[in-house]
Amino acid sequence: MNVFDFHATALDGAPIDLARYRGKVLLIVNTASACGFTPQYKGLEEVYRQFRERGIEVLGFPCNQFGQQESGSEAEIGAFCEKNYGVSFPLFAKIDVNGAHAHPLFRHLESEAPGLLGTERIKWNFTKFLVGRDGRVVKRYAPRTPPHALVADIEQLLAR
Repeated sequence: MNVFDFHATALDGAPIDLARYRGKVLLIVNTASACGFTPQYKGLEEVYRQFRERGIEVLGFPCNQFGQQESGSEAEIGAFCEKNYGVSFPLFAKIDVNGAHAHPLFRHLESEAPGLLGTERIKWNFTKFLVGRDGRVVKRYAPRTPPHALVADIEQLLAR
């Protein structure tokens, strides 16, 4: 099983088969609009614009599980991200990333790339997962890791 075996719902409610991204490098991130890390949207957009022509997709998954920092509706989330950070990469409907109602994609990401000391649970907003063109999870990055710090790893995957 790999990332391309999953489905998600776009911010506008449309069903998305992640197989549409087959052959691309993916940067999958759980996001929030009222978090200390929210300015990372700018860096994620920069990475997307810098590398999209070479085959990267940044996929943002809003989540309200950490400090209730994503309480808005999907429409409000989209408007906020576009207005404040110029986000043009795909955003998905709000999901849970931990617990009984965690989205299956994030269960998979967590098991394939555990965090510190082997813990699978996502600790906070803006945890990032880098996925190769084959749909396999390559690496997990902590929320504090800014998007520009992933550039060397992204370059390596895009060169393959």
